[in-house]
Amino acid sequence: MARKLKGKDPTTAKPSKPKILVYGKPGVGKTWTSLDFPSVYYIDTEGGADLAHYTAKLKASGGAYLGPADGSNDFTTVIDEIITLATTDHDYRTLVIDSYSKLFNTSIDIEYQRMQDAGRDMDKTFGAEKKPAIAYTRRMVRWFERLDMNVIMICHQKDLWKNGEQVGVTFDGWDKLEYELHLALNISKQGNSRKARVVKSRLEGFPEPDQFDWSYTAFADKFGRTILEGKSTKLVLASDKQVKEIENLIEVLRVDQEIIDKWYTKAGVEAFDEMDSELITKCIEFLRAKLPADAKS
Repeated sequence: MARKLKGKDPTTAKPSKPKILVYGKPGVGKTWTSLDFPSVYYIDTEGGADLAHYTAKLKASGGAYLGPADGSNDFTTVIDEIITLATTDHDYRTLVIDSYSKLFNTSIDIEYQRMQDAGRDMDKTFGAEKKPAIAYTRRMVRWFERLDMNVIMICHQKDLWKNGEQVGVTFDGWDKLEYELHLALNISKQGNSRKARVVKSRLEGFPEPDQFDWSYTAFADKFGRTILEGKSTKLVLASDKQVKEIENLIEVLRVDQEIIDKWYTKAGVEAFDEMDSELITKCIEFLRAKLPADAKS
């Protein structure tokens, strides 16, 4: 069979809404400014934004609130919310997780306690208690890629050490996260103003180590309001019929689990019912072509 390249005209690619990591000391305006972004779906892991002035600002922008009582400190709950945001019609434009650090570290604490209760020697785990939190974060990031919303991941700031010396500051969380998102910003208070310093960037208009006012207006002027404020488009998932057909084809053709796992990894999913309709159609067509001629009719 002749091979065919899958690349397409770059100008046909839809511009992505920004996926941003922000970190800084307490009180520098990370949360307050994030609530100025359009129509925020706010996941509050710390319970600090249930005060009247925060909720009033959120309500005025047409936003929604998910707090600790709703499961905001549970990765599974948060990922389920992201999947629902990606696959349903709604009027939200921006997802804010505040803070990701609390969500990440809560997961680590739970796993540490589980391992300790199981009798593990915690001095010899070599960070094994972090593995579930990292796995959850990877899955969350894969769904961010499929989510047609602006995303702001707010993190705590911590000291950055090298060879026993403090060499700067960084965010508290999975250390690879800044490489998975479009933009990482360090927020600081300078006199009466808040500034955002670009730490990592894949966005034109945000060169490292550029600095700008930390406000929605300043960010929108640099990025462009059309994309930021545009309505989210839902992802159409595989239908029950498509899932049943691909499962039947896999059984008939005895497809190796290794191949199925590769499909899952490439699609960023854990099951066929999480795959989008267009992609699962390609998988089905691929398997149909392998059927014997008398089975295709």
